[in-house]
Amino acid sequence: MASINLIDAFQDFKEAENLDRPTLMKVVEDVFKTLLRKKYGSDDNFDVIVNAEKGDLEIIRRRLIVDDGEVIDPLAEVAYSDAVKIEPDFEVGEELYEEVDMVDFGRRAILAAKQTLASRISDLKKNVLVKKYETRIGEIISAEVYQVWKKEVLLVDDEENELILPKSEQIPQDYFKKGESVRAVVERVDMKNNTPVIILSRTSPLFLAKLLEIEVPEIFDGLISIKKIVREPGERAKVAVESYDDRIDPVGACVGMKGSRIHGIVRELKNENIDVINYTTNLQLLIQRSLTPAKISYMKLDDAKKQADVYLKADQVSLAIGRRGVNIKLACEITGYEIDVFREDEEQEEQFDIDLEEFGDEIEQWIIDEFKRVGCDTAQSVLSLTDAELERRTDLEKETIQEVRKVLQAEFDRED
Repeated sequence: MASINLIDAFQDFKEAENLDRPTLMKVVEDVFKTLLRKKYGSDDNFDVIVNAEKGDLEIIRRRLIVDDGEVIDPLAEVAYSDAVKIEPDFEVGEELYEEVDMVDFGRRAILAAKQTLASRISDLKKNVLVKKYETRIGEIISAEVYQVWKKEVLLVDDEENELILPKSEQIPQDYFKKGESVRAVVERVDMKNNTPVIILSRTSPLFLAKLLEIEVPEIFDGLISIKKIVREPGERAKVAVESYDDRIDPVGACVGMKGSRIHGIVRELKNENIDVINYTTNLQLLIQRSLTPAKISYMKLDDAKKQADVYLKADQVSLAIGRRGVNIKLACEITGYEIDVFREDEEQEEQFDIDLEEFGDEIEQWIIDEFKRVGCDTAQSVLSLTDAELERRTDLEKETIQEVRKVLQAEFDRED
């Protein structure tokens, strides 16, 4: 038997069209050269010829024909008398090519080679799968539900690769049926018992970011940037966006005409409420926007402790906190501040206050504008902060601040 049919061992070739063919051929060559080294001690004078399509493999042995009695290396040379037995026309100095009969290796060696080959091809397929999905981490893919289990859902992609959507990465309202198509983002690639496991997610902020990128061309084109996304999957999400073009309203672009762009995303996320807010470096304004839909009366910030005390009217407190505290939790996450909500007491709500513009005859307009820039547009909002706090937030001198406070306090003293 001059050649061996390896249809069984080569079956993986036909099933793995996405594998690199030259690499596969090299694997087969390496496996059988190892077999040759075990039997002959060297593979230098052997050529392994593989036909992966047919599943055929031949091993050709090359030896130089030398005069009788001058054979020094039996692996590389053959005596003239032995060569002419194979072909009478041979002459000294020519090379003798002959096929190696696989039977000479023994049944055990051949079976071991087949098993090694199958194992090497399997490892190649795993490596290709890992590389493919490691480069796709953060991308949205569509896959078909193959099996639904209690703790996870098994999906398959277009190439029949298995993907896992764990329960922890599913939106609580998700319900899957076998055969339906599901969209998710590639979260990570894990290795379990030397087998790659592709983990998908529908709860990741990246999933929402990619959905927005698909629905909002301005994000895809880079005209609008997503600064931060926080989510409570299935409940609420907050998205801070910023526009690099003054002519584009980032919030309006993301929401679309009558909510046309955001509605499709909301449906995909099982009616998750999505608050799109305009990002700003003004922390007070960012906190105010992050607590949407509640309206803030005023707030006190402690930058050292990253603490914000927010005061609201009684009917706004529940809106700020949200159902099960989700709204305020997400506001804390998107701003990076610990936010505490307080209700204005009745005395405070009825407290007499005066707009700063009313003091235009005693305080210069540029000073009033500077106070307004940091959110202090009434007399009480200025007096509620210390001199040091006002000096830190504004570009005003300490003496100027003290003079303004005297003017404001004098007005309240006269009212009293």
